[in-house]
Amino acid sequence: MKIAEIRRYPVKAMGGESLRSVEVDSRGLVGDRWFSVVDTEGKLATGKHSRRFRRYDEIFEYSAAMAGDDAQVVGPSGSWRAGDVDLDRALSDHFRSEVRVQRATGAPYQDAGQVSLVGTASLDWCREHLDVDADRRRIRPNLVVATTEPFVEERWGGATIRVGGVELTVVERIERCRMVDIAQEGLAEQAGWLKALGRERDLCLGMYADVTSAGSVALGDRLDVVRMKHSPRD
Repeated sequence: MKIAEIRRYPVKAMGGESLRSVEVDSRGLVGDRWFSVVDTEGKLATGKHSRRFRRYDEIFEYSAAMAGDDAQVVGPSGSWRAGDVDLDRALSDHFRSEVRVQRATGAPYQDAGQVSLVGTASLDWCREHLDVDADRRRIRPNLVVATTEPFVEERWGGATIRVGGVELTVVERIERCRMVDIAQEGLAEQAGWLKALGRERDLCLGMYADVTSAGSVALGDRLDVVRMKHSPRD
């Protein structure tokens, strides 16, 4: 098994970037979810409501890429660096609510695990059996692994895997939400993937992992399961 794609999302919920290689530290991919759009109540802009999040679907019209130690944001009306007051003003106008881009001061703005991964065979299975486009951009993985067996990654729960110079502990399945169906990153809205995942896969696709040993990962790096456990968090 090898790494087929590396993806990073500098600003939470915005579109991301595809990389040839990346450094991984104790918090995850360097630059991944380092920033978030935050409203006046401190809630993070995303595609769903919760105690931590507030739904602002307008955020999916923006994308971001790391530029040095900052994020470069591109949206319908221009391009800005994170921290630029003009960016905050443009976002507030577009969202029709006062928001700003905020850098994480501690851990990045991830939902759960530090790194997310999915196998290509799992996406192919969804495409074939659920009649959806199953584009990996809809589920925002960090690592897309070239696999031949659907959902083989689910067997790694509790295991340590080595990818390039990095070791990860695979911790749990990822439960999906409405974001898999909405328009984003140049993809049109599609109805049905979330409902089908609920019916066939308990809403789950892909796995979260935490960083055990930092290093770097590049396209084509092998993924090896180096140590199995039998007590995954899920």
